[in-house]
Amino acid sequence: MVAAALVAMLGTVPAGAAVTPVKGRDFLTLPVAQPVSPAGKIVVTEFFWYDCPHCAEFEPTLEAWARKLPSDVVLERVPVMWGARFVPQERLYYALLALGKVGALQARVFAAIHQQGIKLETPEQMADWLQKQGVPRQQFLNAYNSFSVQMQTRRAAELTTAYQIQGVPSLAVQGRYVTSADLPGTPSMEQVLRVVDALIVQVRAAH
Repeated sequence: MVAAALVAMLGTVPAGAAVTPVKGRDFLTLPVAQPVSPAGKIVVTEFFWYDCPHCAEFEPTLEAWARKLPSDVVLERVPVMWGARFVPQERLYYALLALGKVGALQARVFAAIHQQGIKLETPEQMADWLQKQGVPRQQFLNAYNSFSVQMQTRRAAELTTAYQIQGVPSLAVQGRYVTSADLPGTPSMEQVLRVVDALIVQVRAAH
């Protein structure tokens, strides 16, 4: 009853109003803080999965939010890893990152999968589709199979575990705080971003 009342109260707060996030209701604190980079920046980490419809729905909102970030805040994306079937799309993301194409193609990947019904589950399917987006097939496959992308994929698996990610999309702040729409105080991703904004303020004040 009390939790429901708190959620209802939070839902009535105007979009621009300040939020004082509450541990356990609006965010969780990791038992061991994770290192973040670059140094001197406040790092917000999004955990996502290309096949996740909620991540696809959230993408335009996240991109709009990211465009307004202050200079001391950076957004890092991490493709989640919960088993072998997640590896190809992890490597897709890091290959696009290596080619400098995430900014141009991240939203298009989501649209291809969720709006156009295109399967992007194997490197061959990805290469075929990316060639139509102006990315040479062999260039993508070289990046996809590169040692660097393999190492980043392993790191993503380690981060998924270290951050105790149970669902996507989830957002972490400065390697310590994690929030998502699965928590009682943040039933929508818009409210999640408001909590992230408040946590950024707290981290900045603590520096």
